[in-house]
Amino acid sequence: MEQVFSYIIGLGAAVMMPIIFTVLGLCIGIKFGKALNCGLKVGVGFVGLSVITALLTSSLGPALNSVVDIYNLQLKVFDMGWPAAAAVAYNTAVGAFIIPVCLGVNIVLLLLKGTRTVNIDLWNYWHFAFIGAVVYFASGSLLWGFFAAIICYIITLVIADMTADKFQTFYKDMEGISIPQPFCAGFAPFAWIINKVLDKIPGMEKLEIDAEGLKKKFGLLGEPLFLGVVVGIAIGCLTCTSGEEIVDKIPYILGLGIKMGAVMELIPRVTVLFIEGLKPISDATRELIARKFKGAEGLSIGMSPALVIGHPTTLVVSLLLIPVTLFLAVVLPGNEFLPLASLAGMFYVFPLVLPYTKGNVVKTFIVGLVVIVLALFMVTNLAPEFTKAAQDVYANTGDAAVAIPQGFEGGSLDFAGSPLAWVIFQCSYNLKWVGAGVLSLATIGLVIWNRVKIINDQKAAEGMN
Repeated sequence: MEQVFSYIIGLGAAVMMPIIFTVLGLCIGIKFGKALNCGLKVGVGFVGLSVITALLTSSLGPALNSVVDIYNLQLKVFDMGWPAAAAVAYNTAVGAFIIPVCLGVNIVLLLLKGTRTVNIDLWNYWHFAFIGAVVYFASGSLLWGFFAAIICYIITLVIADMTADKFQTFYKDMEGISIPQPFCAGFAPFAWIINKVLDKIPGMEKLEIDAEGLKKKFGLLGEPLFLGVVVGIAIGCLTCTSGEEIVDKIPYILGLGIKMGAVMELIPRVTVLFIEGLKPISDATRELIARKFKGAEGLSIGMSPALVIGHPTTLVVSLLLIPVTLFLAVVLPGNEFLPLASLAGMFYVFPLVLPYTKGNVVKTFIVGLVVIVLALFMVTNLAPEFTKAAQDVYANTGDAAVAIPQGFEGGSLDFAGSPLAWVIFQCSYNLKWVGAGVLSLATIGLVIWNRVKIINDQKAAEGMN
C-alpha cells in the first residue's frame, strides 16, 4: 500500500490533477473532450507554477546562501523546504493510508452533515500525513499518528466551511470553492482576531490600502513587478562586501532583480489557467447537486490554494516579508531556524487571510508578521521530532530530499510552521491522554457547531425557495 501511494504521489500534482479532474468531469456529466481540456489546463497551471517556483528558488536561494555566509547568519535548524516535509509525510505507514482514510472521514462527515466540503485536493493530503508522521515517530505509536492526522483533517474541513463564504465573496470566479489546506487554514483564526483588533485602533481606517490603491498612491512603485525588481536588486547588493564588488556584479544584481520581478508578474498569469480549468467543473458540480440531491445545496469543492496565490496583495506582502523574515530569524532570541528554501512557500500563508483583511496591504502585512514570528518559534520547537522522522525516512529510502547536513537539525516553514500542526503535536505527544481528550472534545464541538450551521443554512435556503 505504501508503494502504491508513493507511486501515485510521485506522479506529482501536474499529473494527478488532470486525471482527477477528467474523471470528476465525466462523473458529473461533462463530455470527455471538455473534461479532459479542464483537467489539462489545471495540470498545465501546476506545471507553470512549479516552473515559476523553481525560478524563485534557483535565483533567490544562492543569493540568500551568500548573504548567510557573508554575515555568518547560519542557525542550527537547517531549512529542508516542503519537499522534505512531503517525503517524511508519504514515506511512512501513516502516509501510505492517509488518502483512503481521509476520504472515508470526508464521506462520513458529508453524510452526517458535519461538513459541506468535498476535498478533492489529494496532492495536499501530505499535510495531514506530515503531522501524523511526526507524532508517529515521536511517540512510536501508529495509532497516535493516525489520531493526529485525522483530527487535523476534520478541523481543516470545518475551517474550510467557516471561511468558504468569505473566500468566495472576496475572490472572483471562486463560487463553490473552499480551501481545505491545513497550512492556510491554521492562519485564518489569527487573521480574524488580528483584523478585529486593528479595526479598533483609531486612524487605522486611513490605512485602508489594497493592491489597487497601492498602485494609485505610489504609481510604478506600488506594482508587484517593480517591487520584485527592487527587492531582487537589494538582495543582490547584500551578496557584495564592497562598492567595487557591487560594480563588478551589476549584471548578476540586475538579473536577480528581473527574475524576482518575473516571478511577481508570472504567478497571477499562471493562476488564470487554474480558474479556466476549474470553473466548468465547479459549475457542473453545483448544477448536479441542485438537481439530484435535495437539501445538499451549499456543498463546496475543496481545492488547492494555488488557485489564488496570484492576488496582488499576496504577492506584495509575501515579497516584503522575505527580507523581514530573514532579519527576524537572526535577531529573535530563542529562534534557531533560518528560513531559506521555505521562503518560496510564503505565498501560501495568505489565501485565507485576505478575505478577512479584505486585501488591505497594511493589515495583511501585520497578520503575516505575527504569524511568521510564531512560525519561526514553532519550527524551532518541532525541529528535534522533524529531524528524527527525516533521519528514519532517509535511512530507509535514501531520499536526498530528507538528508540533513551533519551538525544540524531539520525544519521547514511549510506546515511545520503552522499553528494547527504545532497545537495538535503538543496535545497528541506532550500532553498525551489529557491533550487527546481536549482535542477530541474541541473537534467534536466544532463539528456539531458546523452541523447546526449547515442545517440552519439549508432551512433558510428552502424557506427562500
